[in-house]
Amino acid sequence: MKQNSVAVVGAAETTKMGKIPDVSVIGLHADAALNAMADAGLKPSDIDGVATAGISPVELAHYLGIKPTYADGTSVGGCSFMLHVRHAAAAINAGLAKTILITHGESGRSRVGAGGFGRAPSSLMGQFEMPYGVTSPPTMFTVPVLRYMKTYGVTEEDLANVAVVQREWAALNPRASFKDPITVNDVLNSPMIAWPFRMLMCCLVTDGGGALILTSADRAKDFPQKPVYILGTGESVETPLVSQMYDFTSSTAFKISGKKAFEEAGITHADVDHLMIYDAFAHLPLYGLEDLGFCKPGEAKDFIRERNTAIGGKLPLNTNGGGLSYMHSGMYGMYALQESVRQMRGTAAAQVKDAKISIAHGVGGMFAASGTIVFTNEK
Repeated sequence: MKQNSVAVVGAAETTKMGKIPDVSVIGLHADAALNAMADAGLKPSDIDGVATAGISPVELAHYLGIKPTYADGTSVGGCSFMLHVRHAAAAINAGLAKTILITHGESGRSRVGAGGFGRAPSSLMGQFEMPYGVTSPPTMFTVPVLRYMKTYGVTEEDLANVAVVQREWAALNPRASFKDPITVNDVLNSPMIAWPFRMLMCCLVTDGGGALILTSADRAKDFPQKPVYILGTGESVETPLVSQMYDFTSSTAFKISGKKAFEEAGITHADVDHLMIYDAFAHLPLYGLEDLGFCKPGEAKDFIRERNTAIGGKLPLNTNGGGLSYMHSGMYGMYALQESVRQMRGTAAAQVKDAKISIAHGVGGMFAASGTIVFTNEK
């Protein structure tokens, strides 16, 4: 992808977030999409490309009355939207579309029209993991994190500290689901979910959505909002079975995706002013910091404990409060992207002063996939 050749010109989340029992999933997509169009000063007839996950791009285009020349239904879990941004940038550069809408909407809490979490008995997971009691995200993610903790001496307190620091960021965000301060002891005294995860180490379960609109950098100056340029992108996939990761202490998909994004962007770690790492559970920021190269293996726990990622730290991380305190509808990647865009626009609730480069890094499934986007507000 050519650096700075594509920009985000529209970005918005659903009008409400949290508990929205009276809105369908497609309704959440539409609410976010219309808000993003309003943000960009566009109407559905101005859109010629669509991308989404959770529902079909066919359903999205039909519902909004869009007649696209480009459609992307890539669905690899919560980081699908990072991949959509990457694919949309490539499509715009290739002339496949001029203005691409990416949407997310999910009734994670109210479960409007949703079934339970499950896999068919014939699936790989159904055959080789579920018979042993590995049936839901908290029981899946325990498999790698226990090896990681044993290898690097990571403690429950270290995991709890991730949640504590992110709650400090959430306290600055009026839209955050949870804003009250918490301590390490509060986290460790919260109910056990699946060892070593306590309740406050696990993501929220909420309703909501978000949408982005991308176009060429040449056109971006004609839109009402400050353009946010795409500097670099990366993606990868690893395994549908958490038990079959190449290395339980590291995500191969994280490493490949992150390395590609840094190379495309032509940046070093010292250039990064702001970072979003998908945090469905408290261990994910530790893996992300290490696999992206900000910390050496096993050192992320100390990096966070020393408050490098906290308010006033040298690498502000998950400044919206993250999936642990801001919101998490199930596929969180869209919200990480939204916060990166806000930071680059200078409109975030907890704005990082003079931030010029932001990275949004996502995970799909249980380390199954990854997507990384490097944003900048400088042309």
